[in-house]
Amino acid sequence: MPPPYKEDAVYKSVRGLSRGLDVLSALNASPRGQSTASELGKLTGLHRTTVRRLLETLADAGYVQRSATDDSFRLTYQVRRLSEGFEVFDRIATVALPVMAELLQQLVWPSSLSLPDIDGMQICESTHRFSRLSFHRSMTGRRLPFLLTASGKAYFSFCQENEQEAILKILREKDDMEGQLARNDKLVAKLIRNTRESGFGTNSGEWQAERKVGSIAMPIMERGQPMGCLNIVYLTHVIPASDAAEKFAQPLASAVQTISDLLASRN
Repeated sequence: MPPPYKEDAVYKSVRGLSRGLDVLSALNASPRGQSTASELGKLTGLHRTTVRRLLETLADAGYVQRSATDDSFRLTYQVRRLSEGFEVFDRIATVALPVMAELLQQLVWPSSLSLPDIDGMQICESTHRFSRLSFHRSMTGRRLPFLLTASGKAYFSFCQENEQEAILKILREKDDMEGQLARNDKLVAKLIRNTRESGFGTNSGEWQAERKVGSIAMPIMERGQPMGCLNIVYLTHVIPASDAAEKFAQPLASAVQTISDLLASRN
């Protein structure tokens, strides 16, 4: 059965939001990102007073700024921040997907590409849907804890200390297993040390949401900083954790290095 659309939608669209986005788009298309309410009204088909009200709202939110010398408005850098997360995803995913496809052909077990997202990692691409050994067909969008999963450990451990502390500050407020771990300085230091020494993060069932799943992950580095992580996922009853590193570390390291090299070549 097809998903419901307008006829069956539970929530009605917010007309003001749609109009505000139309104004932003028109302003973005204007020369130098600057225009007047009257000009934007002609571009969008909206009444001038409506455009003015929307511009004032956008100005209050920091997305546009009114000129001090005339009646025009211009975009601010706040608008650019909206696209930065997508730009990072687009850059990495573009070069990573072919490499992930080759990794799937080599190992059969699926892999996922994840990027940091405030208090965890978020999967943005995956080969689960193509793997004969996949046990999860839909992984894109799923979140992974920093301190309990291979990808989270790999990213967190290779961060600079100031980013690690910023992440820990958020995690320490959580009332769960990860929060308890984040508040234990000795365990956190051991996690970082072991991950850096091995060169990869591991998870062999300690994440309660996936007790039957094991994983090994490595950071994708650019200019000495981790940008995201690539993992390989397996079932712990099929491959013992003690064998996972021997089986997966070398091909995973090769794939991650290829992605990093491709990113560097595009700078």
